[in-house]
Amino acid sequence: QVQVVESGGGLVQAGGSLRLSCTASGSTRSINRFGWYRQAPGQQREMVAIISSAGTTNYADSVKGRFTISRDNAKNTVYLQMNGLKPEDTAVYYCEAILLRAYWGQGTQVTVSS
Repeated sequence: QVQVVESGGGLVQAGGSLRLSCTASGSTRSINRFGWYRQAPGQQREMVAIISSAGTTNYADSVKGRFTISRDNAKNTVYLQMNGLKPEDTAVYYCEAILLRAYWGQGTQVTVSS
């Protein structure tokens, strides 16, 4: 059973930066694909960024140029560097790890004040 744990959320002023981390444990195999998703109050969960085992990335248009996803395969860990944060980035951020099936973390709150 794979466990997924996120960390790094918090409160930041607009224009600031945060770095989220997510580690998938419980498997000796490397995670196929990691993804960061977010869900704001009253809205559906949306994809923020995904990264394959080969390092191929994909971003939501709303975060391109501001967020960077990266991973450490040896640690089964993925990171999301968020720069130039905006109030509309406020949401609970969830990590998804795919290894035969999708595993989700509990989420970490990111709040951007104006």
